[in-house]
Amino acid sequence: MVPHQPEPLSLEAQLAALQEENRQLRADQVMAQAEQAAADDEKQRQDRFRTIFENSPFGQKIITSDLLIRQANQAVVDMLGCARLEDVVGHRILEFAHPDHRADWHYLQQRLWAHKLSHFMLETCLVRPDGSSFWCQVTSIRFPDGEDELGYTQLEDISERKALELSLKRLYDAQETILHLVTHDLKTPIAHIQLLTDLLQRQADAAQQSADEAQDTARYLALIRQSCAEANKLLQDVLFLGSLDAAHLKKQPTNLVALLERRLVPHQLVAHDKNLTLTLEVPTQALQANLNADVFGRVVDNLVSNALKFTPAGGRVTVRLQECPGCVQFTVRDTGIGIPEALQEQLFEKFTSSARLGVGGEVSTGLGLFITRQIVQLHRGKLWVESREGAGTCFFVELH
Repeated sequence: MVPHQPEPLSLEAQLAALQEENRQLRADQVMAQAEQAAADDEKQRQDRFRTIFENSPFGQKIITSDLLIRQANQAVVDMLGCARLEDVVGHRILEFAHPDHRADWHYLQQRLWAHKLSHFMLETCLVRPDGSSFWCQVTSIRFPDGEDELGYTQLEDISERKALELSLKRLYDAQETILHLVTHDLKTPIAHIQLLTDLLQRQADAAQQSADEAQDTARYLALIRQSCAEANKLLQDVLFLGSLDAAHLKKQPTNLVALLERRLVPHQLVAHDKNLTLTLEVPTQALQANLNADVFGRVVDNLVSNALKFTPAGGRVTVRLQECPGCVQFTVRDTGIGIPEALQEQLFEKFTSSARLGVGGEVSTGLGLFITRQIVQLHRGKLWVESREGAGTCFFVELH
């Protein structure tokens, strides 16, 4: 039996099939051209983005929701003081965050990814591998990347602006301090000097002085000297406060052991006169910190003299220096009268109500601890106090 052969297509059917095939080929070609054009356009956009990203004078980086740096430009590498791109990419930004400002990045992380803000801006402080730090403005934009969401982040070094802001604030504080000083604190010792001078003048006009009058004259002169000393101390503190300027504060590596040993010499004499024990506990090896030795020495003087002022005879003041993880810490601990909790909150403010007479009646200008805090902040350090009334006080200073 001969198998059935399909009937050949008619010419019209063959033509129609060829036309359909040709139409499909043209459609495929158009689609391929569109896809190629889209790919070319996408490549051009990526090239443009890469050019802007890599050559921007601002630091540009892309971070993940767990703050991992996925991509960064050379400006970020230079800003962070790193040698290679690999020293930045693949690391978490928290590795470069200043210890006092790590919470800034957790806040950014929360605002962008937990609260789903499209963008977020903050000012924070970063630390380079060599230990130096700088202020930067961070602007971060959240954008989708497949199934993930990333943060496109721009860093701008604003250290100069922050220094200017700090300088202007110090100028304002100095002006405010001088006004307060003239209208309040200097008025009293000057009035005392004027009164005592008038009394001495009256006695001098009396021609001859009795033994009691001569004794009064000596007492008046002693009070004049005391009033002059108080006024002079106030003026010296204000002048010192006005001279503090971060932009002109020259720092260099300093041996803190040698600095403390040198600054404690005159305080040892005061401690001896007050029947107090002043001891220094330091490591056997030198500990270095980047600071201005003359200016920072005022921190040591203020804290030690304060401890001696508020420690009764027979007590002890201990100055200790030690190396801690990521910082150097020194403490001034005393066995004195302590600070009431109600006074501790404003302890570091200028002309604070926390100012008290020492156990020997020593007066305070109300500026010592305020100046101390200003100096520590200029050195990017931390200052705090722990105290209990009747159980002594300890001041802590950390330098990173």
